[in-house]
Amino acid sequence: MNELISKRWSPRAFSADATVSDDELRTLLEAARWAPSHGNSQPARFVVGKRGTPTFDTIFGTLAGGNKTWAFRASVLLIGCVITRDKRGDIPNVEFGLGLAMENLVLQAVDLGLIAHMMGGFDPEAARRAFDMPDDVRPLVAMAVGHQGRLEDLPEDLQAREQRERRRHPLSEIAFTGSWGQSPFG
Repeated sequence: MNELISKRWSPRAFSADATVSDDELRTLLEAARWAPSHGNSQPARFVVGKRGTPTFDTIFGTLAGGNKTWAFRASVLLIGCVITRDKRGDIPNVEFGLGLAMENLVLQAVDLGLIAHMMGGFDPEAARRAFDMPDDVRPLVAMAVGHQGRLEDLPEDLQAREQRERRRHPLSEIAFTGSWGQSPFG
């Protein structure tokens, strides 16, 4: 397995002193742009704000309270959106397309020595209003990107979560053959 995949995780301890360069941000978004999508529809769209900009502050304002305790230190906040229609009509599987784009972005971040944390805890309707999104655009996920920070900068409860062992279901619980529940892996 590629090391980028095994090194990827979702830390919350961001460095408030570090920045993501314009070139790094462009590289992250290029990685997202090259993701596969249904019928090459490319439904992924992003609202991107660097720390210290009004866009960052607006995205931050849409975050759920728990995410606000740490995301303010990120170098970049973004909202991953999908367009739901193109010239061919309704686009199927838009969530799939955005998910692949977000994963490309995250793996590119790992390759650049950055960290990223996706968040479902944000207010999509507030984001829609704040950024005057058209009706055929749906904001689906927020993300923080930056450099690894100090564990002690996090609230105590998050420090413990940050240090816990990473776990994944074994292949025997997620891959089946013949019939459901029958795994080719022991």
